[in-house]
Amino acid sequence: MDPPNVSADLSRKAGYTFTILSDPKTEVIRRYDLLHPGGGPNGSDISRPAEFLLDSSGVVRWVNFTEDIRVRARANEMLAVARSLR
Repeated sequence: MDPPNVSADLSRKAGYTFTILSDPKTEVIRRYDLLHPGGGPNGSDISRPAEFLLDSSGVVRWVNFTEDIRVRARANEMLAVARSLR
């Protein structure tokens, strides 16, 4: 839900080489049913954490959803799934 400049700054600071989605109008967030109404500071809407792994054709091969922003998929878990797609 962050504006593009916030997402770009996060990506740059973290040294990421992949694209981060910026969705301030929550269009994609709603399409994937990731909106967490009232889950943010002062009851603001936020996106539920989610990771998606797509193959080279754009087909979603793996999804990780959580209700807790502190819980994320581990890198080794995602890499194991990616390797299994070869």
